[in-house]
Amino acid sequence: MLKRTHYLVALGTVLLLVLVLLNLPGTAAARLKLAVGGVFLPLFGAVAGSQSFVDRASYNLLPHATLVAEVQRLERDNAALLLAAAQGADAIAENNRLRSQFGALPRGPWKPRLCRIVSRDASTWWRTALIDYGSRDGAQPNQTIVANGGLVGRISAVGFSHSQIAFVGDADCGVSVIVAETRDLGVIKGSQSTTEAGIAELTMLQNCPQVMPGHAAITSGFGGVFPRGLPVGTILDTRPSVGGLYTTARIRLLANLNRLDEVWVLQP
Repeated sequence: MLKRTHYLVALGTVLLLVLVLLNLPGTAAARLKLAVGGVFLPLFGAVAGSQSFVDRASYNLLPHATLVAEVQRLERDNAALLLAAAQGADAIAENNRLRSQFGALPRGPWKPRLCRIVSRDASTWWRTALIDYGSRDGAQPNQTIVANGGLVGRISAVGFSHSQIAFVGDADCGVSVIVAETRDLGVIKGSQSTTEAGIAELTMLQNCPQVMPGHAAITSGFGGVFPRGLPVGTILDTRPSVGGLYTTARIRLLANLNRLDEVWVLQP
């Protein structure tokens, strides 16, 4: 009987507390929750700590071979992730490079086709190369090659699946150019005296002192090979030719010929 009375008192107390809590203002209820949480927080922390301790202790119960296998698996996963990250970075760099090259292409009535350089002539490293573009793809001799917004050269020989290109400065790739600022005409021809990659020699300029370093050289359109107005490079320096009848200039080409991986073929 006494126990039953205690149960009723306890039940009544709980109901009373519930009624009080339900009728508390919002601020008071929030404070009460914080107080109750503070009381039980050490208990929750002890439970979490004990669980972490149990997890760590369980590692000691695993066989050595299992732990070694798990470490090896993690090392393989890490190596695979590093490789994927490197491939992703290379793909991003390639995409940015191609976007830059394509955006710099001059406007014209042609359809640019992206091609890859697959080999170079080891004896004349920056003079000729092979690209993965042949007669089966529509390749034709004398099609213009550009990259990085500047003239690279022309197709000099066509095969079924590959073509050879002659770079600007090669003896097989004469280019008629015009100095944009002065409108003086000249010709880029192969020269044994110019061996530095990315430098070509402009000859047959009339003896005109107004051609200055920094002036731009563009294709003139004469000769029927290269379209008019393609950027070629900038004048580095000038010197009078033998006899003083003409001026010879060195040009820094826009396209870095010894570092090209991809080029654009201007298809008609």
